Amino acid sequence: MNSAIRILLVDDHYMVRIGLASSLSDEPDMKVVGQAESIADALTQFRQLQPDVTLLDLQLPDGDGSTAIGNIRKEYPAARIIVLSVNETEEDIHRAVLAGAAGYLPKSIAPEKMLAAIRAVYQGDTYFPSTIAARLMTRQNRQELTAREVEVLHLLVRGRSNKEIASDLNIATRTVKLHVGHILQKLSVLDRTQAVTAALQRGLVRLH
Repeated sequence: MNSAIRILLVDDHYMVRIGLASSLSDEPDMKVVGQAESIADALTQFRQLQPDVTLLDLQLPDGDGSTAIGNIRKEYPAARIIVLSVNETEEDIHRAVLAGAAGYLPKSIAPEKMLAAIRAVYQGDTYFPSTIAARLMTRQNRQELTAREVEVLHLLVRGRSNKEIASDLNIATRTVKLHVGHILQKLSVLDRTQAVTAALQRGLVRLH
């Protein structure tokens, strides 16, 4: 049908894409026009297909899906993109929205809500389930860490001491102590252990 919503699926798992394509094909007002499995593939497919809505996972083999959102939106500012991901931390949601996502859905979402999200975003609206919206609001009310503080936080998560962090970053130990103090204050925690826990829970840092 000519008025069908043209959809691009971006996920590196073949079976996930097949399942989504099969489900969406049952809807008379939707049509899956393409599938991509990486950031690079997503941009190529988008250029070729110019879909109405893109459903995109954040875990892609060549990087974070938010990068794909940013790349697409840089070339096509009107692109309508919905994240569909198992990642539901406030930092993941925040980064995706900053990149230009118009919706964010957990992969566990009920099918009817996913369809509602696609239709809403196609119409120019945004779609964030209440739990996702709450995490986004919480994240937006937090103080931002500086780039250097994020570097220090990554090393804290790896169990590095202040002296080791100073050596790794080629800065003075007293400067590391200052950064750690700022990190504790911004994360509203009392010590390094709590900072590591908060960083992992919020998605600021991932263990690989």
